[in-house]
Amino acid sequence: MTADVETIVVGAGVVGLAIARELAQQGQEVLVLEQHALIGSETSSRNSEVIHAGLYYPPGSLRALLCVKGKHMLYRFAAENGVPHRRCGKLVVATRETELPKLAAIRATAASNGVDDLVPLSREAARELEPALACEAAMLSPSTGIIDSHAYMLALEGHITGHSGQVVLNTAVELAERLAGGEFRLTTRSGGETGAITCRRLVLSAGLHASKLGRTLHAGASTMPHYQVPETHPAKGHYFSYTGRAPFSRLIYPVPDGAWLGLHLTLDLGGKAKFGPDLKWQDDLDYSFENADGAREATFYREVRRYWPGLPDGGLQPDYTGIRPKLYRHGEPAADFTIHDVSHHGMPGLVALYGMESPGLTSSLAVGAYVAGKL
Repeated sequence: MTADVETIVVGAGVVGLAIARELAQQGQEVLVLEQHALIGSETSSRNSEVIHAGLYYPPGSLRALLCVKGKHMLYRFAAENGVPHRRCGKLVVATRETELPKLAAIRATAASNGVDDLVPLSREAARELEPALACEAAMLSPSTGIIDSHAYMLALEGHITGHSGQVVLNTAVELAERLAGGEFRLTTRSGGETGAITCRRLVLSAGLHASKLGRTLHAGASTMPHYQVPETHPAKGHYFSYTGRAPFSRLIYPVPDGAWLGLHLTLDLGGKAKFGPDLKWQDDLDYSFENADGAREATFYREVRRYWPGLPDGGLQPDYTGIRPKLYRHGEPAADFTIHDVSHHGMPGLVALYGMESPGLTSSLAVGAYVAGKL
């Protein structure tokens, strides 16, 4: 049987687009299928837009390896393609003496990951950089930055189409099957109509929907019937923005609390400050901003004032929410990026990605190269 398309990537988030770009540049015929009317409509457009340095992730993990590699690739891509970005740096701050050992542990982890530019700062040195900051000590990460994620995704799309690939919107993939000849057949829905398309190679980069789609492959897989698809747990994060101009020129992150990086202060390229995300586990994809009784807002004021005591009353306003596809539950350690190839599921020509949350944006170009290698 001759397949309709050589390679299909399901999902036009930042990771899916980066994978498709890499494959198209290698000469493959690539089609990206996206269920929404715009690229990057879910996790990729509802995050902090931070270029991470690679400080926190366990040494040797995919998150560590692909973040550090992807950071350099992303800065280079942004510079070469006119994508707005800024290497503004960030301060990781300990606001209590009991948190000082965590700073030392982060520095050791970062060094193991190949991040060797961290600068430890005393309280006084940190205040010289950011006079409005309150802390016991801090650590400067000069290679952390921010990027216009929307412009970045548009640039990726331009590279795909420039190499004869296509991005098709408003096309949901409802079922993925492996055929007897080794091809894959996708059942799609677009404009109320059901269709089908076949391909030789398939990349599932469906973000929040990856597990659901992966299970349809599991049902049709005869080569490895016991393939276990990881379960995705949606976790909503709320962001508040600052109504004025915050007196910071760098990002401010409290030391992490377990798998959560805390309510950090990030800046966009226009200088607007936002705080978040928090972490609310849920069973659905509800993006509503939950603050009916003011409890969430009160928590943000309390946590932010640990490092910015001058945050004025009335300074925060609800902004937006995002939902991250996590592979772990509350109280469990953070899971690594999970990228399954033939060794996991027994189906040549298939790569499935699960749990591609932070630092997915930073890692995206490195993920593209990694997945291309797996194919």
